[in-house]
Amino acid sequence: MGRQWLQKKREINGAKRGKLATKVVREITVAAKTGSPDPAMNTRLALAVEAAHKQSVSNETITRAIKRGAGLTGEKVDLELVTFEGFTPHQVPVIVECMTDNRNRTAPEIRVLFRDGQLGAKVGFLFDHVGIVEATRAPAGLDLESAAIEAGAQDVDLPPEQRALVESFLEALDDHDDVHRIYTALS
Repeated sequence: MGRQWLQKKREINGAKRGKLATKVVREITVAAKTGSPDPAMNTRLALAVEAAHKQSVSNETITRAIKRGAGLTGEKVDLELVTFEGFTPHQVPVIVECMTDNRNRTAPEIRVLFRDGQLGAKVGFLFDHVGIVEATRAPAGLDLESAAIEAGAQDVDLPPEQRALVESFLEALDDHDDVHRIYTALS
């Protein structure tokens, strides 16, 4: 009688893993479509395959996604990248990239998710696309605010209750099936 919570937790974790796997498989499909189906010749595809392995996606699923993207299965792949710009609650700039097969379905769904923020505000000028940053846990005793300022951050003064609201907003965006990447000025 007391182990139902464990099953529910497993179901929630399984659903999260499934969403991550779906996003990675979409990235593999698009990478194979836009470039060579050989990961040795296509850097974007190689990175997507590596990410799929980290998410424990099976080799069969990866191979099927590459073949589908390369057009070897006869299926038509019609995924497109749609970008939304705006502000989260408390005016934190955000850019959301969605990979979708139906722009008319995705746009209203993203609009609903932005009901607490401001969709459509042009914030792209606040971002410089320079690469991917992988973060690790900060060493104990490191002052994160001063480290961010030294790295060039402009504003790091978001109070904890406002930060929690912004983080829940970003989590809701990330949980959407079509959301591929989220860029934000939150440090």
